[in-house]
Amino acid sequence: MRVFSVSGTQVHDGRDLPQALPENGFVWIACSREWFQTELASIQNTLEQLTGRGLVDLHVSDLLNPQLPSRFDYSSHYDLMVFRRLAQRSPDAAGMGAQGKRPGPPVLNRIDTSPVGFAVFDRVLLSVHPTDCAVREAYASRLLAGTHASAQTTETADLRSTGARGVPASPADMMLRIISHMVDSYLDLRRELSRQLDHWQAELLNPRTRFNRWDALLQARLALHQLEALCDDQHTAVQTWTESLDTWGVSQDSAAEREHELLKIRSRDVLEHIDRVVQHVRRLEHNTETAVQMHFNVQSNRTNDIMRTLTALTAIFLPLNLIAGIFGMNFEFMPWLHQASGFWWTLGSMGTIALVMGLVFWRKRYLARTGE
Repeated sequence: MRVFSVSGTQVHDGRDLPQALPENGFVWIACSREWFQTELASIQNTLEQLTGRGLVDLHVSDLLNPQLPSRFDYSSHYDLMVFRRLAQRSPDAAGMGAQGKRPGPPVLNRIDTSPVGFAVFDRVLLSVHPTDCAVREAYASRLLAGTHASAQTTETADLRSTGARGVPASPADMMLRIISHMVDSYLDLRRELSRQLDHWQAELLNPRTRFNRWDALLQARLALHQLEALCDDQHTAVQTWTESLDTWGVSQDSAAEREHELLKIRSRDVLEHIDRVVQHVRRLEHNTETAVQMHFNVQSNRTNDIMRTLTALTAIFLPLNLIAGIFGMNFEFMPWLHQASGFWWTLGSMGTIALVMGLVFWRKRYLARTGE
């Protein structure tokens, strides 16, 4: 469990639950799901002390559910966002033994889709992560580093960079930044995933190799379908959150209006990132299916070429077999049977017939060599 007290450009990292809110800013309580379940009573008391209201029982169940899909809900005092992260597991966590290992690409075996829950109050953000969540630690380090950098370059900092990487202005802004960080972590896996599937596509279309990874390819397609469904749930949750921003009561203060507008912009940016993930997954699915169809088309064409060649060879040898069958009959009186030159005439006729038919089939490209 980590607690961050955010005030202006200052961020204080602690391990104990806060007893009061800072004068300006908000509090971020980041904990694991196991710690949240164990210390639920303490967290509820802290939330009631800081915000005047704790979590609803149904929302507590949502935060404790490790299989919950991405969704958005709200109450009169806070908003609840559950977002399934797309993060890369460590190699030790990915290889949990031969029984749990999937036959697909190694990159798909390292994709973790555990849910992360957020309870967004006016001045408190509670986030519930999986155990040893790299997303939480990475963003906490990024927040502390950004605070230190902002303090050193206050006068020369780029305002656009400060707005994107500086200290969040509100718990809602913090939640959107963490969600954006989780979506971007999947975008980092695109190169490795594309490289693996491109390698399989090359093997599918290579006529000199025999592709035998059909189980892995099927598992990869199933994983891509799951990722697409996962991203659709994410898009629906963030879209519902974005629409709920229009119902917020915003004061006439210019700073409050600007902060509210920035929340809308950041929400649309998260939606755009999720759309990029969906488009990339769908493109990989389409490319894989296209490669499979092209593979079977190539195999069908190769089979047709082989059958055409065999048919042409059979047609060439058919009259030769007929001649050999006629002269192989056990008749005593047959033309050329008792002549010394009969064998050579018959052999020459058979060669001439074979040569003529071979030339005819070659001209018709029945025996032509097809380019690979």
